[in-house]
Amino acid sequence: MHFNQNNDNKGNILVVDDTPDNLRLLSAMLTAQGYEVRKALNGKMALTACQILVPDLILLDINMPEMNGYEVCRQLKADEKTSDIPIIFISALDDVLDKVKAFDVGGVDYITKPFHGEEVLSRIQNQINLRLLRIKLQENNLLLQEALNDLKIAQVQQIQNEKMVALGQLVAGIAHEINNPTSFIYGNILYASQYVQDLVNVIGVYQEEYPRPTAKIQQLVNDIDLNFVMKDLKDLMGAMYRGADRIREIVLALQNFSRHDEAEMKLVNIHQGIDSTLVMLQHRLKETTVRPAITVIKEYDNLPLVTCYAGELNQVFMHILNNAIDALEESFVNSSLPFVEKLGQMTIPQIHIKTQRTSSNCVKISIADNGSGIPESINGRLFDPFFTTKAVGKGSGLGLSISYQIIVHKHHGNISYLSSPRQGTELIVEIPIEQPDYLKLG
Repeated sequence: MHFNQNNDNKGNILVVDDTPDNLRLLSAMLTAQGYEVRKALNGKMALTACQILVPDLILLDINMPEMNGYEVCRQLKADEKTSDIPIIFISALDDVLDKVKAFDVGGVDYITKPFHGEEVLSRIQNQINLRLLRIKLQENNLLLQEALNDLKIAQVQQIQNEKMVALGQLVAGIAHEINNPTSFIYGNILYASQYVQDLVNVIGVYQEEYPRPTAKIQQLVNDIDLNFVMKDLKDLMGAMYRGADRIREIVLALQNFSRHDEAEMKLVNIHQGIDSTLVMLQHRLKETTVRPAITVIKEYDNLPLVTCYAGELNQVFMHILNNAIDALEESFVNSSLPFVEKLGQMTIPQIHIKTQRTSSNCVKISIADNGSGIPESINGRLFDPFFTTKAVGKGSGLGLSISYQIIVHKHHGNISYLSSPRQGTELIVEIPIEQPDYLKLG
């Protein structure tokens, strides 16, 4: 909003009157006081003049041919561009109802003809001063809103930083503690397996060389079912090896997810980050008392390494996947039937993860669920700080807001969503393959 004022010009006023003498009188009087004055002989000319240059105030006659002052005022107030222009009606009509109607259509003041010059000037200056105060108030409100938004962003960023540090330290510590005994087991299980096989071979040779064992040995063989033990022992050692290998994979996934020692941008395998996050959430994907197991469908494109903050990007994947799981659980909880009965009328819960390289040299990651979708009433608020639809204690409203900060502000990317009632929700993340700041540093 702009107010036309300088040392010589106190304001831009449009005078609308179908009587030329009134126009000349008002124009001369206002010009002498330092106002810039434009004139219009009818309502249509007034509307056109306002579109060319928005005045700071309008003096508007009521009784005019074709379009009276009331109609001109209605049209000005209906247009966003001219709706806040103060309008002072000037009329020979002195009836109370005429004045009430003038205020009803949006007028701010009413001057009765014949008017006195000092009264007109005083009322004009009063309205212009009020308009200046309104403009100043709006400007201050905008500044306060910007300061509030900056404060919210700073709070979210601080919470995010503290959360990432705490989570990174926790996960890295757990991974380190698990890694030591796992490495011991994993490193020695091959030797143990070989030793067991050697002992089995020795027992086999004894059975060949001494086919007639003593009664005591035979009794022991029967008691422990030696043939079963020898056969099962090999399978048992194989299962232990696979278990130790699985623990080792989980430790690697924990280390990859936390990226505790990687605070700077680096080239990262996006798929590795997604897979590590899925490992972290494996317990939430399993069947529960309210829903069957969630199926994860992965459709990975052949992506290049991406320049990013790996740990923070993994945090984005964590927030989005957690929200998808919550949405799927809510879809089942909201139905009163046990999930076994629901399966006949409801789709099996799924999360579809798709990655692709776009023509704009970006990578696009979409994570979609087939839950109940996002209500239309909260459209546009999904990424607002501290906004959540979850029950108290189940969500802080920071997950997607933090994700927005990470993707948009730190990676110069974009995060959006598509959702329809009962059709699920798709969160879409796009980030450049190469970051400009990273290239400059290189």
